[in-house]
Amino acid sequence: MANLTEANLEGANLTRANLTWVKCEKTNLKRAILKWVIFDEWANLERADLEGADLERVNLKRANLKRANLKEAILKGANLEGANLEGADLERANLEGANLKGANLKGTILEKTN
Repeated sequence: MANLTEANLEGANLTRANLTWVKCEKTNLKRAILKWVIFDEWANLERADLEGADLERVNLKRANLKRANLKEAILKGANLEGANLEGADLERANLEGANLKGANLKGTILEKTN
């Protein structure tokens, strides 16, 4: 398993990257381009900084995004089914067409989110 815990990937272009079995706890992914990235189910992005990241059509089914910073993130068409978003900040995030079925939204900040 690759470990990117606390790595700085700010602004990185990871389009279509295969991040299965990669641990991304507290990883800095601010403004990163993560379109169509492949995460395995149960991906761990707890406390990751994804502010302004482009996560269009990403599969984050059952992912752990607890306390993640997703301010202004683009999550158009993303699959967040069963994801743990407890305490995550999604202020001004774009959730157009995102699947949130069964997601844990306890304490999630959803101000100005569409």
